Amino acid sequence: MSALEVDIWSDVMCPWCAIGLARYARAIELVAGDAEVSTRFLPFELNPDLPAEGRDHGEHLGEVLGRSPSELAAMQAQLLETACAAGFAMDWTGEGTAPPLRVWNTHAAHCLLRWALEQAGPEAQLRLKQALFAAHFSARRNIADPAVLADIAEACGLDRAGAEAALADPDISAAVQRDEQMGRQSGITAVPTFVINRQYVVQGAQEPEQLARALRHIASMEAGA
Repeated sequence: MSALEVDIWSDVMCPWCAIGLARYARAIELVAGDAEVSTRFLPFELNPDLPAEGRDHGEHLGEVLGRSPSELAAMQAQLLETACAAGFAMDWTGEGTAPPLRVWNTHAAHCLLRWALEQAGPEAQLRLKQALFAAHFSARRNIADPAVLADIAEACGLDRAGAEAALADPDISAAVQRDEQMGRQSGITAVPTFVINRQYVVQGAQEPEQLARALRHIASMEAGA
């Protein structure tokens, strides 16, 4: 059985990254027995210049994409349907009327993800990544807030004091910036991007069957078949 190391470049603010992860998880199930896959997440910030208070999601997308409110509403409805089909429901899970969705600066979240990988390993980092997606899209929490991030880390079974220290650690912040620079230098310009064994690139939120075929093909090449 071939061993595959998959680096996933993504942002916790990216809906297609959340969809891509759900589809990737299914693809891993489909290749069980054909390849042994290990996964880690690397940082890509879609909005690195956002202020601490974030920005209204609709206003931000309207400006970036140049779409009208009705066009954005139609896009959002389609996105919710796609996410649900992929196995990641983005619907509001709280009580009462859903608060407006906001976009946040995600640098601190990436620092937490890097710390989780270093301290607790890939499975813990995966749990944290999934929890961050759920916190943002379904619970509408402020994932730029260190206290919220520490809460999420603790709920994932990670050490809260360690998480708080990591979020305040300038060395971890610098390491995330270096990782992002490495990604740009490697040609990572959009997310999600999957890099297998540091040389094979699959871009976008591929359907599980497509991604599984790619993984099997790469595993076969790596085995010399």
